[in-house]
Amino acid sequence: MPRLLNVNTYHYRRGGADAVYLDHGALFEQAGWQSGWFAMHHPRNEETPWSRFFVDEIELGHDYSAWRKLAIAKQVIHSRSHARAVHRLLDAFPADIAHVHNIRHHIGANILAELKRRGVRVVLTVHDLKLLCPAYRMHDGVGVCEACKPHAVHHCATRRCMHGSLPLSALISAESAVHRATGAYRRHVDRIVCPSRFYLEKHVEWGWPRAQLIHIPNDVALPRPAQVAPPGDYFCYFGRFSFEKGLATLVRAVAIARVPLHLVGEGPQEAALRMLAAETGADVTFYGHLAGDTLFDVVRGARACVLPSEWYENAPKSVLEAFGHARPVIGAAIGGISELIEHGRTGWLFASGNVGELAALLVQVRDADDAVIADIGARAATFVRRTFGTNRYLSQMTALYAELGIEPAPIAC
Repeated sequence: MPRLLNVNTYHYRRGGADAVYLDHGALFEQAGWQSGWFAMHHPRNEETPWSRFFVDEIELGHDYSAWRKLAIAKQVIHSRSHARAVHRLLDAFPADIAHVHNIRHHIGANILAELKRRGVRVVLTVHDLKLLCPAYRMHDGVGVCEACKPHAVHHCATRRCMHGSLPLSALISAESAVHRATGAYRRHVDRIVCPSRFYLEKHVEWGWPRAQLIHIPNDVALPRPAQVAPPGDYFCYFGRFSFEKGLATLVRAVAIARVPLHLVGEGPQEAALRMLAAETGADVTFYGHLAGDTLFDVVRGARACVLPSEWYENAPKSVLEAFGHARPVIGAAIGGISELIEHGRTGWLFASGNVGELAALLVQVRDADDAVIADIGARAATFVRRTFGTNRYLSQMTALYAELGIEPAPIAC
């Protein structure tokens, strides 16, 4: 069977992209492919024998020593040690194809050249906008920003888009400038998978050839159909606590609507959100990080889930997972979210960042008859099972690999 190398920054379920990376490799293993793994070392990584080839952890923004910061800066732009690590891994695991997920500025993009030099076909799934925006979010900390279009990457530095830091933003601008000059992604990636049509069209708009891009929706592991609990009395968000997720807007809307909110997750904005909830009198319960059935018990108990993003979301798995548990979603009408939610039928959409509009929707959903909410949740579950099933995803990805000449050999009779 073919050998598939899965590449990502983290080897644990830190966010949606990391879940896709882990689930993708496991899915192909179940289909009979051989899977190898390449990522950074991290204390929370899942165990794997391939970790002996992993590279040292880089967390931009950490308080490293001056010498360590200098070493990291060199690795971000061009890392020979990362390319050597991939070379050693390929000696032990001669992959036929590599599927790259998020590497951003943590794993040097020159590993792509090493993969191609060794004859490995390369597919990249874009989980964010890193190929277009040096800071990967198209958000400058104030709002959506496309100032770097198409090659003016210096704006990332002048606007301090990375954590408000000029040195860090300048470094990331330099990294993107080098990638563009060397064609690190254009020359060495065979196909780019866009989970949302919005991302595909945004890449075309910024100059990427349409022929290099393909739209394949993410899959989602769905629970077995079972009796669905009646709608609960609280709203739920689950995911990362970072500024572009719009959680401050959500907390303010919850305070106005006087509805309970359950927040599941962790991230750099948690302390600020706790303070905001106290200041506004919002009824917010913080759960911290949950996973598996413990997480979905909270989701199943909700009246609806909320995704109040204020950046160009791709195809967030949190929407699909909520749908899979027959819970409708109130989502910001931004990026790929609008592709997933049909207003009034599988959930509701509001103008991103609009506190008053979100608060009004929260009140509307709170006051709606339980039968109406249950019916919308049932339609959401039907939609996600029809469109985002694992078998469909496996079939589409296998077909893409076959286009690149990588497919299982026929079994001799």
